[in-house]
Amino acid sequence: MIFPKNLDIPIKDLGGKGVPFDILKYVPEESAVHYQFVPINMVEGVLEVGILNPDNIEARDAISFIASKIGAPFKIFLISQSDFDAVLQSYKGISGQVDKALTQIDVQKKEEDVKKDVSAEIMKEIAIKPGSGFVEEAPITKIVAVIIQNAVEGLASDIHIEPIGDKVKVRFRVDGVLYTSLFLPISVHEAVVARIKILTGIKLDEKRKPQDGRFSARIESRAVDFRVSTFPTYFGEKVVIRILDTDKGIRRLDQFGFTKKNLEAIREGITRPYGLILLTGPTGSGKTTTLYAMLNEVDKEKYNVVSLEDPIEYNMAGVSQSQVRPEIDYTFASGLRSILRQDPDVIMVGEIRDEQTARLAIQAALTGHLVLSTLHTNSAIAAIPRLIDMGIEPYLIAPTLTMVIAQRLVGVLCEESKSPIPMAGEIKDLVTKRFEDLPEQFKKDIVIPSNVYNAVPSPTCSTGTRGRAAAIEVLDIDKDIRAVILKNPVEQEIYKIARAKGMLTLKEDAIIKLFQGTVPVEEVLRL
Repeated sequence: MIFPKNLDIPIKDLGGKGVPFDILKYVPEESAVHYQFVPINMVEGVLEVGILNPDNIEARDAISFIASKIGAPFKIFLISQSDFDAVLQSYKGISGQVDKALTQIDVQKKEEDVKKDVSAEIMKEIAIKPGSGFVEEAPITKIVAVIIQNAVEGLASDIHIEPIGDKVKVRFRVDGVLYTSLFLPISVHEAVVARIKILTGIKLDEKRKPQDGRFSARIESRAVDFRVSTFPTYFGEKVVIRILDTDKGIRRLDQFGFTKKNLEAIREGITRPYGLILLTGPTGSGKTTTLYAMLNEVDKEKYNVVSLEDPIEYNMAGVSQSQVRPEIDYTFASGLRSILRQDPDVIMVGEIRDEQTARLAIQAALTGHLVLSTLHTNSAIAAIPRLIDMGIEPYLIAPTLTMVIAQRLVGVLCEESKSPIPMAGEIKDLVTKRFEDLPEQFKKDIVIPSNVYNAVPSPTCSTGTRGRAAAIEVLDIDKDIRAVILKNPVEQEIYKIARAKGMLTLKEDAIIKLFQGTVPVEEVLRL
């Protein structure tokens, strides 16, 4: 292609080469095709974009929007049609394999047949052969296999398969954020869902109510468990698949990024012979992962360790794990009664959801058992009023509750994505004011650096962060806090005592990580 010489934008020759997936993630394939521009590089935090028509105002507006969304400036280059086509081909990783399978479906049957309820013909196509794993060549089987394999290879924690009218959106959750991976035609939706149901062993003909199940597979010699949930929506069943990579194993407490003080407090808490330890936080804040890590530090040879879970996420050697089944009236409450007849030393209850379960957990702690569980509150201190609201008397909480840990997850900075910001002005005021009421003997241990960091996307770290660490607050229940629980158990009074003893809040723990250069400013601000 011969470029005109009177343009006001530079020209770049890609030599017909493609672009790595880390760069492609900045611009969805649909946008690239529609607006005729593609991402070509990320240089020192600047997104380089190749465009076919520099006079296309809509394309320039779309580039500005995408750049503002990822928080990076951009630079536009004029590229040839052949280079543009080569970059488009780079998108054909997962979508290319899926498109090939969709073509096979079109050849094998008319679209009307696919739109029908799961017929015998489709069932034959998506049937799984014993012991064959994901190697079948049937198109629907291939689509599901490609989606799952790419999610595992991309270190996703969840797969969302959602019908949205005339198409099906497939998204992967990576480091807590959902990314759209591809779109499927609505005509294959029921067959894809049926294939997943067959793998999971749940009812094929039940589409009116949610179902749960699980299956396992080996992907590139890695043992991976998948937890599946179906949910009826207006356009059809939505499927969410949680990926549990068993080869990674259960994490150790010292891998969570806890401060030395918090780590020592938690380890001391789980060595106590009895009491109730609660983890609080919203769904997806890593509570269960932390519970597993705490159980992993218990001497399972010396003690009888039993867990009651919904669902069992990881198989843990030395722990008698049990899955609750509310449909047959095997709940946390009824299961906890049975566990107490199993001569346990340490009990893990997946979640305290009601007064009955809370009361049984308290009674177990009173009778000499160490009980670990979770509760949905926004802070550690809020767990105490929450238990009281459930109907638990303060005189039962005070002697049994030994520790409450509130937790959130924050993104960890990639070394190559650190963009320094001077610790001055609004940022300094924002973070330092948080510690104003902290006693001086604890405040002196906090080292405020001259710079903190923003996360800037880079060629090797597309979002600026990789992986997540836990920001926590630990409320250690001592005799002074027990006295407050018995006398005046409101959050403000409990906070005063805990603060005087040096307790840091969730946000302050994240600020400490900001000072240490492990998390970016954006992660602290969103807590």
